[in-house]
Amino acid sequence: MDQAKQQTQEEQTDVQAEVVENDVVKAEQLDTEDATQELLTEEEKQIQALQAEVKELNNRLLRSQADYDNFRRRTRQDMEAATKFRAQSLIEDLIPAIDNFDRALAVKVESDDAKSLLQGMEMVYRQLTDALKTEGLQVIDAVGQSFDPHYHQAVMQVESDEFEPNQVVEELQKGYKLKDRVIRPSMVKVSQ
Repeated sequence: MDQAKQQTQEEQTDVQAEVVENDVVKAEQLDTEDATQELLTEEEKQIQALQAEVKELNNRLLRSQADYDNFRRRTRQDMEAATKFRAQSLIEDLIPAIDNFDRALAVKVESDDAKSLLQGMEMVYRQLTDALKTEGLQVIDAVGQSFDPHYHQAVMQVESDEFEPNQVVEELQKGYKLKDRVIRPSMVKVSQ
């Protein structure tokens, strides 16, 4: 019986040893899994950080590209405007001379010398106005038009049976525009 007891005790010891061994193996596996889990979470954190950095860099790149595109567009528009209105300052300086030509040509002359002088002035005036028209200068139509504060400057209001209310009755000074920009509005009388 001793032998059977001893054998049972040995078997129990073997079973206990096996259980302890299994527990140790499981503990080692858990430690390994925990370490692996910790490594994965660290790697995941690094991956997430790198993904966030890539996303931010992509956003910065897109913003930089958009800024550059806007800069190119603004530069192109500025160059187009500079080309379109390059003669504006010269035209603004010449408009008073054109006004003086208009006044001089409106004078009635009697003598032949004065007529030939007037004829020469008309030729110079025509050449000057033709050159300015090729640059895009246009006279603003006023008489008979509805009053528009963008194109007309009202200096007087008069009663008129010929014109409807708020129409230009008389032009006191010509107005000019360069392409689509008003250089000087027409100075006008407006009906009430």
